[in-house]
Amino acid sequence: MPNRRALSDASRIDGAPDTAHAAPCNIDRRAALATAAGLTTGLSRAPWMANAVAAKRDPAWTRAIDKGLTWVAQTQSNLGHWTSGNPGPYPTAMTALGATALICAGATTTQGPFARHIRRAVDFLVQKKARPNGLIGDPLTDNRYTYGHGFSMLFLSQVLGEEEDRDRRSELVDVLTRAVEFSVRAQTKSGGWGYVSAKDGNNFDEGSTTITQVQGLRGCRNAGIAVPVDAIDQAKNYIYRCKNKDGGISYSSRNRGSSRPAITAAALASLYNAGDYDSQHQKQMYAYCKKTLHNIKTGTSRSFGHWHYTYLYYSQVVYRQGGGEWSPFRDNLFKKILREQNGNGSWTGNIGPIYVTACNLIMMQLDQGYLPIYQR
Repeated sequence: MPNRRALSDASRIDGAPDTAHAAPCNIDRRAALATAAGLTTGLSRAPWMANAVAAKRDPAWTRAIDKGLTWVAQTQSNLGHWTSGNPGPYPTAMTALGATALICAGATTTQGPFARHIRRAVDFLVQKKARPNGLIGDPLTDNRYTYGHGFSMLFLSQVLGEEEDRDRRSELVDVLTRAVEFSVRAQTKSGGWGYVSAKDGNNFDEGSTTITQVQGLRGCRNAGIAVPVDAIDQAKNYIYRCKNKDGGISYSSRNRGSSRPAITAAALASLYNAGDYDSQHQKQMYAYCKKTLHNIKTGTSRSFGHWHYTYLYYSQVVYRQGGGEWSPFRDNLFKKILREQNGNGSWTGNIGPIYVTACNLIMMQLDQGYLPIYQR
């Protein structure tokens, strides 16, 4: 079962700093980076990255991650962002995901080979996308802005935890405090979230955007930002109400129907973030996911066209189960990912190369243990 240190009280997420979210074996990113020499002279990964992982890792994984991270860094725009095309939509969401892949390697805004790229991504989100009302995104150009908002809360909250500059910390705290307030206001009456705020979307809700908000809010809470308990409780109850008899989660509270493996995996990951580790709901959902998603090697897993989204979250779920579950699943997952990598280090697929590449890199770096949001 997942390490319950992540929440001393499974029903409570409030403003007090969470000092027990990390397992004893987790690595401090600054400490690991401080031992490396010459990290700012190039983009290739240095030995400090391997120090974060106690478990044996295939050198081919390391090479694939190196190439992927280098591609991500090299394709960042001069403004600090990425989009799903060239040019393309969703700059907020793609920037947050691309930069999250970089910080999963252990780099911060001041240390590591990707420090400059991370700083530029932070500047883009904070200075160009953070709005006075708390939204991180642009409602005029993005008709699904809650994705970018949630991914940005997650990324920036992880940056805040390692930020040493006092002025930048204050700026991040202000942006994230307002972002949390916006997210709470954007929550629908049913307890979920839609592609836009409840006000803009007439209280429409759906599972995938709900998950991004819950995980983003959890990241903020870990970083010391106040998050109302009631908002998380409503989100948990929303997920429970969307659960079908087979343990899977349906698309929306308004559009019930067959269970969706992708949304079920994401909902299960978000329940862990919300403090539900062993309820009957969680057990039924995990059983459904194991039946529909676990057997990557045999080709019997189903993701209904959203493979990278599905396994971005299902990999988090399995990783939290521990080595007995994680290691064999990881091996099969990584084999599939490696087979599909392009020669330039990227991956391609639905939504665009930065999205697919970022998802794959986050999955492949989960067990390096740098980011609190993904730790057991």
